[in-house]
Amino acid sequence: MGKIRVSIVSYLNSKPFLFGLQSSIIADQIELTTDIPSKVASKLTLGQSDIGLIPVGALNDLQTYNIIGDYCIGAYGNVRTVVLISDVPLNEVKTILLDHESRTSVLLARILARFYWKKKFEFRPAFPGYEINSVSGTTAGVVIGDRVFKVEKRYKYTLDLSEEWVRYTGLPFVFAVWAANKNVSEQFRDNFNRALEYGIKNISEIVAAEKNNYPEVDIRDYYLTNLSFALDDPKKEGMKRFVELAELLNSDK
Repeated sequence: MGKIRVSIVSYLNSKPFLFGLQSSIIADQIELTTDIPSKVASKLTLGQSDIGLIPVGALNDLQTYNIIGDYCIGAYGNVRTVVLISDVPLNEVKTILLDHESRTSVLLARILARFYWKKKFEFRPAFPGYEINSVSGTTAGVVIGDRVFKVEKRYKYTLDLSEEWVRYTGLPFVFAVWAANKNVSEQFRDNFNRALEYGIKNISEIVAAEKNNYPEVDIRDYYLTNLSFALDDPKKEGMKRFVELAELLNSDK
C-alpha cells in the first residue's frame, strides 16, 4: 500500500503540525510536502495529495472531502499574520491589492468590505513583491503568512483581518482545516490527530528550532497569544458564518 500524501502550508503558523507529523508514528506512512495555501488547495483538488491543510475558502472547490483533523489554523482575535497594510487609514483607501497566496484571506477582506466596513474598493490581483513595491498612497494590500513579519512595521497602518472579523461577528475565525479527499481508517485518523496534538504540546522545541529563522518574532507569544489550534465548536460556528457570508457576497455579484 502506497504512502498517504499529505500537503501542509509552509508558514510559521503550521510548524507545530509539521513537527508533530514528522515526529509521529505515522511519519513512515505519509509523504509530506510543504506549499503555499493556494497550492495546497489545488493539489488536493487535482488529486495530487490525499490530505491537506486546506484554506477554508477553497473547500467548495473539492467535489468531496472530509474534515479529519481536530485541529486548525484559527484565531480568537488578532492573528498578526493576515493583515491589510496601507499608508493611509481605511476610510481613505481606494484600491486593495489581493495576496496571491491565499483565497481565504482575500475572501475575508471582501466580506469585511461589503458587510462590516460597508465600503467599496477596487480590488486588484497582486504579484510577488507587491507588499514592498506596490503599496503606497491610497493603495493598500492584503498580506498573509511570514511576509507580514517583514512589513508589519513598514507601513503606518496595519489592520488585522481576524480581529476585524471577531469585532464584526463575535466569532473566532478559521483560516485552514485538515481535509481529505479519500477515506482514511479510524486508526490513521486517530494517529494523525495525536501527531498534531504532539506538535502543539511541544511548542518549546519549535521555538528553539526556529528562533534564528525568525529573529524579529517572539515565536512563543505568536503561538500562544495569536493562534488557536483546536477546531472547537465556536470555530465551527465561525466557519459556518464565513461560508454563509461568502455565498451572500457571491450572490450580490
